[in-house]
Amino acid sequence: MSLTLQAFAARVRAILQEDGTPCGRARVAALLGEALQDRAFVESAFDATTPERKVLHEDPQLGFCILAHRYTDARDGGPHDHGPSWAIYGQADGETTMSDWVPVGTVATGGRAKVRKVREYKLTPGTAHLYNEGDIHAPSRAGASRLIRIEGVNLERVRRGVYEAVTDTPA
Repeated sequence: MSLTLQAFAARVRAILQEDGTPCGRARVAALLGEALQDRAFVESAFDATTPERKVLHEDPQLGFCILAHRYTDARDGGPHDHGPSWAIYGQADGETTMSDWVPVGTVATGGRAKVRKVREYKLTPGTAHLYNEGDIHAPSRAGASRLIRIEGVNLERVRRGVYEAVTDTPA
């Protein structure tokens, strides 16, 4: 029997109620990785008209959101954070090259900062990756892709930092 969105959301809620720390979120990321193996579950989150960002579920008690992201073309996203929240990216189809960034110098929360890339890795179908508060990352897609993402809060209502990529650090 295939996993339903409602059952998945209930399991996420139970984990986060028990442990809302990064350890609990890592358990949610593992759960999302398992859910991505269920093709019926994945397909139930998308259709031919799914936009780039679609909220599938917003938990009324804890505030976390489960989203479907459907990208139809190649795209490079700039470095960003999730403000005071966290997010878990789950690659459903296609591939995302993700890079992690660190500030060059000090920066106030939500402020402007220069950042330097420190590593790059691939998210492939069935993988889920947790980004905690303050983690700065940037996605790049060579073609069409679909993701299921979980946000700690609906990020449409969150102020985020503004980052400028640099290739070297100042002397």
